[in-house]
Amino acid sequence: MLNQDRNAYFILFSLWLLVFSASSQVMIIAPLFPLIIVELDTSESLMGNLVMVYAIMIGIFAIAMGPVSDKIGRRKILLLGSFLMSIFLFLHSFVESFGHLLILRALTGGAGGILSGAAVSYVGDYFPYNKRGWANGWVMSGVAMGQILGIPLGTFLADLYGFKFPFLLFAIIMGLTYLLIFFKVPQPDVEFQNDEITLKNSLIKYGELLRRKEILSVSISYLLMFFSLSIYIIYMPVWLTNTFNVSVTEIGILFLIGGVMNALAGPLAGKISDKTGRKSMILVSCIGLGTLMFFTTILIKEFWVTYIYFPIAMTFIALRISPFQALTSELVRSNNRGSLMSMLVAIGNVGTGLAGLLSGIFFTMFGFISNTVLGTVSIIITAFIVWKLVPEPDLKVESIQKSVELAE
Repeated sequence: MLNQDRNAYFILFSLWLLVFSASSQVMIIAPLFPLIIVELDTSESLMGNLVMVYAIMIGIFAIAMGPVSDKIGRRKILLLGSFLMSIFLFLHSFVESFGHLLILRALTGGAGGILSGAAVSYVGDYFPYNKRGWANGWVMSGVAMGQILGIPLGTFLADLYGFKFPFLLFAIIMGLTYLLIFFKVPQPDVEFQNDEITLKNSLIKYGELLRRKEILSVSISYLLMFFSLSIYIIYMPVWLTNTFNVSVTEIGILFLIGGVMNALAGPLAGKISDKTGRKSMILVSCIGLGTLMFFTTILIKEFWVTYIYFPIAMTFIALRISPFQALTSELVRSNNRGSLMSMLVAIGNVGTGLAGLLSGIFFTMFGFISNTVLGTVSIIITAFIVWKLVPEPDLKVESIQKSVELAE
């Protein structure tokens, strides 16, 4: 199928660029905290609110737009989300106070919520299950490239021109993404949802999904995974700056090195999971990452150690992303896939929002060690839930079914 479809690789690039720009503008917030504190004359303890409000809005809009994408198709949703995000990122250039920045992060989070479920669902609609790990691996490597290129470039420019400049850069890239989707990304030929889109029908649909044991288990897993990663990452740049007196640019270089490992591991993990199954990759990721989280403040006594430590952590994160997305996208049919993936994005961002709320409190009261312990406990519980309660779709059966469909 993929060899015969010339559009597949262009679609992958368009979705990759979308993920790159959307994820870069999220990830760069934490490295910019020290500059935001100085330029807006605000408190350390408030920084987590920028993460929290973004997560709340992305969750609300992901939930709202899931049924809409099942009704009208992913392409229209991708166009709407990319257009709005490019506008809101551009408006970051005019921020004059912490309150203004908080409002714009909320609006950008809303655009991110529109995009999040639709991007993953598009991969599920367009690519067969036995190729989805590979496709998701390449698309989600845009996150890694954000670490390799987006964050280092953004932090370098922020050091020169202030914290607002990187958001202007990502606004331009997202605008280009909108044009690529408009001209080159088609709507997949899938079954649409026929039900009328109302609040009642949407709530009924989400309720029906959560009554399924495997989907409830995956939902809890998403909540804990996002919480664990966020409570670990949000205040890491501040901890490194306070402990080792490093610059924003040095933090950006650290994310660059971690991103290289993420970019290398992500597509490979997805391709391997297409052949061997998803759950084993997810479990290795959770256990490995949890171990690294727990020992962070114990083993990192000099800044140069982070150049080894952080890339290994990013590798474990990469092992989980594309296999988990491929697995969850197969739990429902295409006319419910947008709702499921949007719901999971929303639930995951509830975890991020909780982490944004709690991370500053724990960091201020108990130090960064409390963030690492909370992250460790959360990710180990995630591994247990995936191991015991999340089913593994049969790759061989699905592959045979696809072969029969193509032959017919």
